[in-house]
Amino acid sequence: MDVVETLRRDRTAARLAADVASYALKVPVEEILERRRGTNAAAFARQVAVYLCHVGFELSLARIAAAFGRDRSTVAHACHAIEDRRDEPQFDLWIAGLENMLRAAPPFEHVAPEAGL
Repeated sequence: MDVVETLRRDRTAARLAADVASYALKVPVEEILERRRGTNAAAFARQVAVYLCHVGFELSLARIAAAFGRDRSTVAHACHAIEDRRDEPQFDLWIAGLENMLRAAPPFEHVAPEAGL
């Protein structure tokens, strides 16, 4: 797979993770994906989406950074921030549910070509 195809797939994974975070946190997906930090709610939702990409899709921090248009250190910070919150039992159950949603998604290869992805 070439670099362009890998980035396209990673961006698709990032969009799905952002959609899940948007749904769970009631933050518009556009706010999660925009370049600016935005509100605290959008920044937290973005951290959740980044974390979900890392654990749900097993993408490297560098690939997630490219997919979200962020720096790798920003992605690392987001993953650490969410991982630290997993010590809270309620948060751990909540984030585990979101991870399971992503893991249940069909593999990218099974998306119909006419879907435009």
